[in-house]
Parts: sequence; C-alpha cells; structure tokens
Amino acid sequence: MRGPGGWWRRKSTPEKFETYTRGSFHFFGVSEVAGIGLPSLGALGPGLGGTLLALVALHATVSMLTASRALDWTRGRRARPVRLLWTLATLTIAIAVLAIGIAEHGPDHDSVAATAGGVFAIVMIVGPGVITLGVRERRHVYAIVGGFAVGTGAVSFPLGVPAPAVALSVLGIFLGCGLLAFTAVFSVWLLDAVYELDEARDTRARLAVAEERLRFGRDLHDVMGRNLAVIALKSELAVQLARRGRPEAVEQMIEVQRIAQESQREVRAVVRGYRDADLGVELAGAQGVLTAAGIVCEVRGEAGGLPGEVQSALGWVVRETTTNVLRHGDAGHCSVGLRVTEERVVLTVENDGAEATGSGGGGSGLAGLRERLRQVDGTLQAGFAGAGLFRVVAEVPLSGRNEKSGRNETSGRNETSGESETGGKSVQNVVGEVAS
Repeated sequence: MRGPGGWWRRKSTPEKFETYTRGSFHFFGVSEVAGIGLPSLGALGPGLGGTLLALVALHATVSMLTASRALDWTRGRRARPVRLLWTLATLTIAIAVLAIGIAEHGPDHDSVAATAGGVFAIVMIVGPGVITLGVRERRHVYAIVGGFAVGTGAVSFPLGVPAPAVALSVLGIFLGCGLLAFTAVFSVWLLDAVYELDEARDTRARLAVAEERLRFGRDLHDVMGRNLAVIALKSELAVQLARRGRPEAVEQMIEVQRIAQESQREVRAVVRGYRDADLGVELAGAQGVLTAAGIVCEVRGEAGGLPGEVQSALGWVVRETTTNVLRHGDAGHCSVGLRVTEERVVLTVENDGAEATGSGGGGSGLAGLRERLRQVDGTLQAGFAGAGLFRVVAEVPLSGRNEKSGRNETSGRNETSGESETGGKSVQNVVGEVAS
C-alpha cells in the first residue's frame, strides 16, 4: 500500500472523517488569506494593505490552530484550549474594529471601503464559527453568535456607520456566524458519532470472539462433564468391589482407563476443531453478524450434502474470516461464495476496506486454518486481490485422505465401542451384583 495515497488508505473510516473535518476548517483559514488578504494588498497599497494582509494571515493561522486544538479536545486528547479561544476572539474583534475604521475614515475610494468591509465580514464570520468548536453547550453557541452580532452594531455606531448599514451588518454577521457555528457543531457531533459507531463495531467483534469462546467452553463441558461423571462413578464402584474382593473391580478399572483415553481423543478433537460443524449454520451466522455490524454480506451456494469433514473444515474458515472482517480494516461489503465440483469444494470470501497491516497471509489465524485444511488435503490462499480488496480461497477435496481417515476413525470407534459393550459390564449391572 505504498504510494502517494497509501497514507489515506491506511486510515480507518473515523480517522478519514476526522482528517476531512480538520481540512475543512483549515480551508477557511486559507480562504481568508486568498480571498481578502491578498486582494487588500492590491487595493490599499503596500503600507495599509500589507498591514491588513499580515493581520488576516495571523487571524487565519490562529483560527486553524484553534480548530485543530479544539478538535483534539473533542476527542479527549488534550485540555480545552481556553487561551487560544480568547486569543482568537480578541484578535477577531481588533481586526474588525480596524477594518471599520479604515472603511469610514480611510482613503476616499470605493475599493478601499469594499476591501475593508470584506475583511470585516470574513473575520467576524470565521472567528466565531471556529470558536464554537471549543464549546459544548447549546446556550454557549447561541451566546457566541448573538454576542458577535450585537457587538458588530455596538462598535459600528461609535465609528459613524449609518444606521441602515449597521442593521444590515448585524443581520449579515448573525446569519453568517449562525451558519458556520451550525456547521461546526454538526461536524463535531458527526465526528463523535462516527467514532462511537466504530467503537461499537469493535465491541461487536469482541463479543463475537467471546461467543466463540463460550461455545468452545460448552463443547468442552459436554465432552468432559459426562465422561468425568462416569469415571468418578466407576472408580467409586471399583473401590467398593476391591474392598469386597470382587474380581469385577479390575473390569471396572479397565473401563475407566478406556473412558479416560476416549476423553483424551475427544478433547483433542475439540481443541483442534475436528468436531463436526454445520457449514450452513456457520454461513447463516456469519451473514447475520456482518449484517448487524453494518456490512453488506452476500452468501452464494448451498452447503447441504457435503461430508462432515468438509463441512467442519470450511466451517472454521467461515468463522475465522468473519472475525477478521469485523476486527480488521473498514469493510462495507463482504461476499461468501461456495462452489462444489465433482472433485473439490471451493469457498471464497472477499471483503473490501482491507488494511495492509490488518489481515494478511502470515497471521496466526490464517496459519491455523492452513493447518486444519492440510489435515483433509485442503489448501488456503489469502491475499490482496486489488486496492483494499482482500480474498481468502479455501479448497477441500471431496475424496481422498479425509474420507479414508474418516472411515478409519469410525471403524476404530466402533471397535472400541464393541469392546466396551462385550468386555465391560454396565454400572447398573455391577451395582445390582454388589447389592445382591
């Protein structure tokens, strides 16, 4: 993602919006210098015009600095810039008074009055508008807008401005300040909302991970809870039989050993993710979670009729990729496609808004998926397929080592179960014998 636009693509959506907001208020400062500062130099000459240009440039610089510090304050990164706010207000009033004085008592030229009037209007609109970035309460915003509008009339009358011109100036400043103040307040509100939505999405992703952990805990409890209860009961029974010198105690301990070994195998299966999973359920769950997170999710293909090993392996791919989409990048659209051929099943997951450092082929999650798929002769490919587009492709064969291992595992379990049924007595039978 290197290049002129790489720094922008690396930003999250809230960071992009914050950069845009800062740039908008900095643009007001640049507009001051370009719109009224430089023209005043040509209209008033190097002396008076140069002074106004320097003051306008100073006002623009303080405005941009105040806007930047005020936005930092709204994000909780620094204290409220109170001194800068008062400095900007004082500088705005001083330049406005000077502009009115030049317009009324300066050289008798129409261009001089027009230029001074433009300086007065712009600084009296931009200054209060930027100051409203540093306040929270609505009544303070009203006070700033109304105060500068009333102050315009209070300053204009002593300087000899005609009453109609004063009234128009007050109305113009009130409307201009009100519009820019509304823009500032709305921009701050929208910026906070964007960050809150992003935090909510991160929270939703963490909840999805927590739910997965809970599901793993439930699976582990289902496996170990029943088996440990049986082991405890059979061990207690074996102790009672041994105390009575009954030979069935040996059989019960053999049964305990068999159940313990079976529990070991089942725990490994849970940890490695080899327990059967319904791929259709995983696809529906992924679509629901992504949709709830505001990401458009499109699922194509049917998972019905696939072997259990294939569904289990691809189900883990769906889980992991869904978590990556939620936690990394800034996705707005995600597509999941399942294609079944005569020999292979291909699962493709694509999402936009991916970050260069967010999800890649070297992540531990994707590495774990490759290990799982390798056990069933599957493959996994992950990487960028375009600007901001990340693609994961998992392929699993329908025939091969996975079916053979499945048959061997099934036959092994049947043989073990057979030994259990023929070689060991049930708890109820032995308890009956002890009681008799």
